[in-house]
Amino acid sequence: MKKNHLAEAIALGADIPYAKGEEVLKVMLEIIEKQLINLDSVQLSGFGTLTVKARSARVGRNPKTGVPIAIEPSMAIRFIPGKSFKDQVNHLID
Repeated sequence: MKKNHLAEAIALGADIPYAKGEEVLKVMLEIIEKQLINLDSVQLSGFGTLTVKARSARVGRNPKTGVPIAIEPSMAIRFIPGKSFKDQVNHLID
């Protein structure tokens, strides 16, 4: 699903015009970004939690040549699904 499809789904679900659905999505994403940039987690009950985690420097290998390369430390955004969401997804393999 692309961003415009999500905005359309919000508009249909809330019975509001598409432009308002787009604005709701934009504001929601801005709030989530600000929280993560400030290293705060975003917890959406029943859906999951977004957190920022530090990754330390390490040595990797160039897959083509096998030559070791230094990988600098970085920050990664991690999503941990909520239990009910995870259970619903896991039922897909039954």
